[in-house]
Amino acid sequence: MTGRKTNLTEIVVLTVIVVAMAGCGRGRLAVLPGADQLPVIEELPNPFLFSDGSTVKTPKDWLRRREEIKAMMLYYQYGHMPPAPRNVKAEILSSETIYGGATKKHILLSMGPKRQIKVNLGMIVPNGDGPFPIILKNEGKGIFQVPIAEEIVKRGYIVADYARTDLDPDEPNNVGPAQAAYPDYDWATLAVWAWGGMRAIDYLEALPFVDKDKIVFTGHSRGGKTALLAGALDERIDLVVPNGSGCGGAGCYRFEAGRAETLDDITKPSRFAYWFVPRFRDFAAKETLLPFDQHFLKALVAPRALLSTDALDDIWANPFGTQQSYRGAVPVFEFLGASEKLGIHYRRGRHDQNEEDWRALVDFADMVFFDKAPPAGRNFDELPFEDAPKPFSWSPPRAGR
Repeated sequence: MTGRKTNLTEIVVLTVIVVAMAGCGRGRLAVLPGADQLPVIEELPNPFLFSDGSTVKTPKDWLRRREEIKAMMLYYQYGHMPPAPRNVKAEILSSETIYGGATKKHILLSMGPKRQIKVNLGMIVPNGDGPFPIILKNEGKGIFQVPIAEEIVKRGYIVADYARTDLDPDEPNNVGPAQAAYPDYDWATLAVWAWGGMRAIDYLEALPFVDKDKIVFTGHSRGGKTALLAGALDERIDLVVPNGSGCGGAGCYRFEAGRAETLDDITKPSRFAYWFVPRFRDFAAKETLLPFDQHFLKALVAPRALLSTDALDDIWANPFGTQQSYRGAVPVFEFLGASEKLGIHYRRGRHDQNEEDWRALVDFADMVFFDKAPPAGRNFDELPFEDAPKPFSWSPPRAGR
């Protein structure tokens, strides 16, 4: 292990000198310390600790700390996105009535310089005037892939999904339309896909039948990583639901069990290095040098709502680590008075976003948006790994100070 080992009271993380840099082009990026210049942090890093060694004391302080966290996570892991293009245009390719009165539409969005970026979007709208809460999913290829769409629509939600690979193909060494349109940004593929979801929201929130105060964003596996990143950055997203997102998503880098995917695994050039900025590979097998872990990404969602859904038999996606990052995010949600908006849900089974996951999502959304009690037996704070050690020793600020 490289790097200087330190205890938590000595940590003055040297990283965040780019507080206002999130979203900046490559040419204006400040240079942060390399992996081997950072201190070793064995436990989950303290999200309340400023880069100068001081601590968050008030919710107003948290807003500044939130900008620090965004800046370092984008620099080290995801890359920086261009601003919203403000020219999203929609073309309705088809429209039909289904489910006894709901409207199904296939829409092509175009945006960016000369509107050269084009994204397919599917949407199913319940019968009536609305406004309706909306659940947006990012898909790989294709749209209209929510397995219980009819059930969800009949519960009063719009179901929408977009094809993320329209923005950037899921392939190494392939510059997609979005990166080609904005070559001055260092954004990697996960950031491109998340940015595409934000652009879909640009269009959706302007529709009169969409309740812009009840927007849900979800995705599975690499789509779960995408959803969590978008939800951390875009405050228009009211509920974020990463499913089976594992490494680079809701799972921890520092805490794993079984044969879970590691940072080294995921950033190999032969696998998914292109999902992240190249400098992230510098932390392979050096996870304790990261000045953050994925509980920081979850903390960025607070005080909005976040539900992680996972399968206990999906060992590769690190369900144990997802529990540990949940525990690391709890103090932030509590500090901001939003403890009831953080949830976790496990089921038996393997790597999929199945009907059980979708029903858990809608039940949690009903609870957050409409104060509806979940069905009997449905709890969103049950931790299956009861013997897991507490992943941190720091104490959060006293809430409400």
